[in-house]
Amino acid sequence: MRSPFAAERLPDGRRHYSHQAVVARRALLAGLVVAGTGTAVGVHLGRGDDTAPGAVTSTGDTASAAVVTEAPSPPVSPAFSTTDAASPWVVVNKKHPVVPTDYVPAALSTVGGKQVASVVVPDLTNLLAAADADGLGLTLTSGYRSLSYQRGVHDNAVARDGFATAESLSARPGYSEHQTGLAIDFGSRSQPECAVQDCYQDTPEARWLAERAGAFGFLLRYTAAHTAVTGYAPESWHYRWVGVDLVRQMTERGVATLEEFFGVPGGPEYA
Repeated sequence: MRSPFAAERLPDGRRHYSHQAVVARRALLAGLVVAGTGTAVGVHLGRGDDTAPGAVTSTGDTASAAVVTEAPSPPVSPAFSTTDAASPWVVVNKKHPVVPTDYVPAALSTVGGKQVASVVVPDLTNLLAAADADGLGLTLTSGYRSLSYQRGVHDNAVARDGFATAESLSARPGYSEHQTGLAIDFGSRSQPECAVQDCYQDTPEARWLAERAGAFGFLLRYTAAHTAVTGYAPESWHYRWVGVDLVRQMTERGVATLEEFFGVPGGPEYA
């Protein structure tokens, strides 16, 4: 019996797939994809057919194609803790507070007039030097914040914007990345009035950071596309140091947030 998947040979040597053959081949392909193991599955239904993948036959249909289905990349097992406040890869969000609540980095250093965890200093210094060499006026508007300082920041946000808005803009005390000393808010000498404002994204400094910060181990933490994951409105000035190696891994996998990369819950609601 002739295979329902086979093509008919026309007198001129071309292959012709009947409607029945096309339907049968597609049904088989769909079954193979559904039965996949969750990893990328490559299927070629030519079975000796030398038609190039994606070639169009005389029927106008795609007769034989290399079809790849990509499953979401699984979370990565971290080399460093994602819960220890002293870890370079700690994830702090509304579901995961700083532990212990009154944590203070063991070593703090001052860069650009702001305190940061000492582990950040080499990369931060190099980043500022590179920006200066490119004619950019990068400044630091915030680095390490103590628990009490963050309480004041959050209270001020509530008083200014109301509780609901403040919750999307300012972390509650004990839930701020700034308390780890690993988060930096950058400013602009060219447009200082845009510090911690939406207009910062349009400054030369913000554009430079978006292109170059990763090369120094800094991750743009809060973006418009990932508010549902991080729990915060976009902040084009807020960068988190995670190290060059982690930025590289995230870039290679096409993952933009720490939550998605490590499989850590996040979102707009506090635990």
